[in-house]
Amino acid sequence: MSWSGPPVVVAGIGADGWDGLGRSAREAIASAEVIFGSARQLALVPEQVSAGERVTWPSPLLPALPGLFERYAGARACVLASGDPMFYGIGVTLARLLGAGSLRVLPQPSSASLACARLGWGVAETPVVSVVGRALETVLPELVHGRRVLVLSADQHTPARLSELLSRNGFGDSALTVLEQLGGPAERIEAGMAKQWQRPPGDPLNILAIECVADAGQIRATRLPGLPDELFSGDGQLTKHEVRALTLAALAPAPGELLWDIGGGSGSIAIEWCRTHPSCRAITFERLEHRRRHIADNAAALGVPHIDVRGEARAELGRAAQADGAEVAPPDAIFVGGGLTQDGLLETCWSQLRHGGRLVVNAVTAESESLLLSWASAHGGGLRKFQIYRAEALGSFTTWRPQLPVTQWSVVKMHNAAPRNEVRG
Repeated sequence: MSWSGPPVVVAGIGADGWDGLGRSAREAIASAEVIFGSARQLALVPEQVSAGERVTWPSPLLPALPGLFERYAGARACVLASGDPMFYGIGVTLARLLGAGSLRVLPQPSSASLACARLGWGVAETPVVSVVGRALETVLPELVHGRRVLVLSADQHTPARLSELLSRNGFGDSALTVLEQLGGPAERIEAGMAKQWQRPPGDPLNILAIECVADAGQIRATRLPGLPDELFSGDGQLTKHEVRALTLAALAPAPGELLWDIGGGSGSIAIEWCRTHPSCRAITFERLEHRRRHIADNAAALGVPHIDVRGEARAELGRAAQADGAEVAPPDAIFVGGGLTQDGLLETCWSQLRHGGRLVVNAVTAESESLLLSWASAHGGGLRKFQIYRAEALGSFTTWRPQLPVTQWSVVKMHNAAPRNEVRG
């Protein structure tokens, strides 16, 4: 939508309220005809400083925003935000809705900046995870022994829930600090060990700091592809970690990109894709219900519960095309790890892949390998064959046990790329 009035002032306000605002923010609030904010934020502005109408944000907020700003079109509007409006704040949402040119943003220090100032941590070196409106498990990919992490809390119950999450996932010895009402007169900071956390719920306005300490023997799980196989539950339908690392390298995930994982199995490819960056997304297609349950469980356990788990690929895409099912967004990359010899599967994947997108297919049978040879002949790309050996005991000696060889075809779909030869299936 477009905004016809003067630029909307988005003023950050801290826990110190009116006293902590600069002159520009005070003048903008005082002259506003309408002031938007939460009940807590609006209460921080003295009644006598502004005659403007005060509008408390409705719930749910996002669907109501276009209507609100249409109602007050042309007015001098001011939006109150916590701290820095562009740091997980309403300023980002309004920039998308109204356009950056329709805003005048006046930031205050963010809660992350204030927390780092209290703790002596470097802001640029400290990852921040928001669990406001997001699953708490999204913290898990950031947990590495010796690392410091900040968590934007959803409410007063988040500290106890986070301590339980850390304890269940091998980080119970981590130091946990809760920082409440930073910068205000009611500021309070308390710390303890995650597995010994007994503090009752405090102020809902808080941020949490973790100094990660992994339990002895804890399996190391970083954001780099190739997680240990034992981290994935399931019925054994799993891309083994050596081949998984090579497959993710071929898929080449980038922040914000979407993967289609065809034949999800245990969900390992989609899960590792999403773990590479918090903004990566994945839809995994799996025809068997019990495997879909395993994928959802694995995704939550490994910190990427937002993975979209669906049924058999051609059926799901067919329903979407008929507008009977949920919309399926076009992917940046597709991985085919199962069902390769199904009639029309590769044709469907190829037609749905955007230009410049990547297709990676793994095959372990002679029939599926023959199909890849035909498609590579027609569309180019690279063919590789991997043979992995693992050391195993043979009596009192050690021998090398071969895994099934895997043929991999990877290709980038180019604009106006005509097939080299007719594809034979």
